[in-house]
Amino acid sequence: MIIVGLTGGIGSGKTYIAQKFQTLGIPIYNSDIRARELMMLDNELIENLKQLFGSEVYRNQKLNKTFIAEQIFKNKQLLQKMNQLVHPKVQNDFELWSKQHTDAPFIIKEAAILIESGAYKQCNYIIVILAPKTLRMERVMNRDNMSHEQFVNILNNQLSDKERLEFANFTIRNDGTEEVDQKVNAIYQQIVSKK
Repeated sequence: MIIVGLTGGIGSGKTYIAQKFQTLGIPIYNSDIRARELMMLDNELIENLKQLFGSEVYRNQKLNKTFIAEQIFKNKQLLQKMNQLVHPKVQNDFELWSKQHTDAPFIIKEAAILIESGAYKQCNYIIVILAPKTLRMERVMNRDNMSHEQFVNILNNQLSDKERLEFANFTIRNDGTEEVDQKVNAIYQQIVSKK
């Protein structure tokens, strides 16, 4: 099975591009969404997160994302410890999910920290989504009601585009300067032709 990693910085438009591939019949695994779901569903993970952060990590039986963000972006060691708890669960979940899609031409694993987490190692190809920081910040602040400081904190905990490009087999510029649909179709054809 061909596994394609899709990554990019916050606000680059990963999900938007993933949806373009989905319309071509490609199954998409959104690692960030599944991580949040598993943090609500997996009892072992829930207990481990409570031990790491304290009971404040869940409020009204929901994940307290604001509290977590405040904690981990002030403390990189805490972020690493959380990732060490969450990433193996996401990896197991992805492996189970991928077994349900063996008939697809390829599958896409969408993840903000695909490279940082080491998940890129299981991918046959990497697609990096690019957009200028100013545009990304505008998108995120409009979409998530995020402050400039929160955006910068997340940005500082991710690789730069330059670092991501070292791992890229394909790039898509998602800033209005490139015809995205044509680029997605071209990448789709290239990957399918290499099967």
